[in-house]
Amino acid sequence: MSSPSTPVRIGVIGFGQWGPNHVRNFSMIDGTEVVRVCDASDTRLKAAQKLFRSVQVTKNAADITGAADIDAVVIATPTGTHYALVKAALEAGKDVLCEKPLARTSAECRELMELAAKHDRILMVGHVFLYNSGVLHLKVDLDRGELGRIYYMDAVRTNLGPVRTDVGAIFDLASHDISIFNFLLGAQPLEVSATGNCVLQKNVEDVGFLTLYYPGNVVCHAHTSWLNPRKVRQLTIVGDHKMAVWDDMNNLEPIRYYDKGVTADHYASFGEFHMILRDGQITIPKVKLSEPLMKQDAEFADCVRTRRTPASDARMGLAVVLAMEAALTSLKNRGQAAKVAAV
Repeated sequence: MSSPSTPVRIGVIGFGQWGPNHVRNFSMIDGTEVVRVCDASDTRLKAAQKLFRSVQVTKNAADITGAADIDAVVIATPTGTHYALVKAALEAGKDVLCEKPLARTSAECRELMELAAKHDRILMVGHVFLYNSGVLHLKVDLDRGELGRIYYMDAVRTNLGPVRTDVGAIFDLASHDISIFNFLLGAQPLEVSATGNCVLQKNVEDVGFLTLYYPGNVVCHAHTSWLNPRKVRQLTIVGDHKMAVWDDMNNLEPIRYYDKGVTADHYASFGEFHMILRDGQITIPKVKLSEPLMKQDAEFADCVRTRRTPASDARMGLAVVLAMEAALTSLKNRGQAAKVAAV
């Protein structure tokens, strides 16, 4: 393993959509060095060599997971390959950053989490929105009670594509929103109700509507679809003091706070009440934007060096998969609520 005076040597498995970004980031982060890239495609390996001339390439994942000259492994491959690759890397004594979801089933996630603990390895899951400047800003304000008691959250994550074949829209897209809900609320859902439709492929949902029930009577809803004409990335949070809207597509003003609410006005003489709407100012906080993936990769590198637990650790990855499993169970039962197992 690397010492404090030597760089963390990294191998990246998968050079498709996210792999090149990881290689770029770790090539720029102080104290890290990308040693080797693995991909099954000759075309992608040629692209890796062209973009990063000092990086070695291979088509054999074992040249990374089992290599003596590599300290940490980044896995950016299809979901179905995660379990075997993460397991091989952990058993070889490597720290691991794996793209979300951690694995296809909660049983696989739990095994990997326990394996990482057994070997005293860092296992981080790429729930990148936990490193988004807007989400982090909301987390600070929610923790200090800026919005008051939270009533509900509503997330929309839609676009036309990319259509996947290995997992449906719930595993692909709703995993982002579930990780955000869990992070902001500091909890995991108790139950999930889900409906949706499989249009383009059999048994692969293109659209999902999830309702998640959290402790404290907080309800969260997520609309996810890769079969939609509009690319939307929005989250609405409603509290008893203020309301907030986060628009990840708005780089200038991603967050707006609304000093709006409803209060009950009691009339002692009549023993009745009516609701009074409060319509106050709209506040636009200054949010310093940065690249979430760079923040995530920088934290992984720091965790490898300091041995601290990352925010997006294996427990977070397991909690998200548990919620998605319950959602898929509910989907099969046409929306009947399914309990979420505890981490």
